[in-house]
Amino acid sequence: MTQLEQQFSKTIKEHRSTIYTVCYMFSKDADEVNDLFQEVLVNLWKGFEGFEHRSDIRTWIYRVSLNTCISLDRKKRKQATSRLTMDINLFEDRDEDTRQVDMLHKRISRLQPFDRAIVLLWLENLSYEEIGQVVGISPKNVSVRLYRIKEQLKNMSND
Repeated sequence: MTQLEQQFSKTIKEHRSTIYTVCYMFSKDADEVNDLFQEVLVNLWKGFEGFEHRSDIRTWIYRVSLNTCISLDRKKRKQATSRLTMDINLFEDRDEDTRQVDMLHKRISRLQPFDRAIVLLWLENLSYEEIGQVVGISPKNVSVRLYRIKEQLKNMSND
C-alpha cells in the first residue's frame, strides 16, 4: 500500500461517520446509503491527491459528500422508478421518539437538495461560518436560509 493510499484510508476512517450522515440524509434505504457511500469514496479518492489544504479536510469531505449525493439525487429523481415494498415492517420501532425522527427525516427529504445540505450541516453542529464554507455562501446567508428552512419544515404537513 502506498503512502497516499495509507493517508486516504486513515482520513476515511476518521471521517466515516460524517460521510454516512450525509448519505443517510439523502436516503434511508440501507442499500442505497451504502451505494452513495461508495460513490462518495470514489469521488474523494479522485480528488484526494489534488486536495490543497486551503480549507479544513472535514469541510472538503462534506463538500464532496454533499455534491455527490445531490448529483445522484437529481439523477434518481429524473429516472423516478418505483420500488416494490411491503406495506408493513414487523421489526419497525414505533415509540414516540422514533416516530418524531421519522417525521423529521421525511420532511427534510422533501426539501430542495441545497436546503437539505444546509440542515444536515446545521444538525451536525457546524458553525454558520463552516456551513458557509462548505456550501459556498456567507454566514449571514446561512442564518437567513436556516430561518426560512425551519419555517418551511414547521409548515409541512405529515403526508
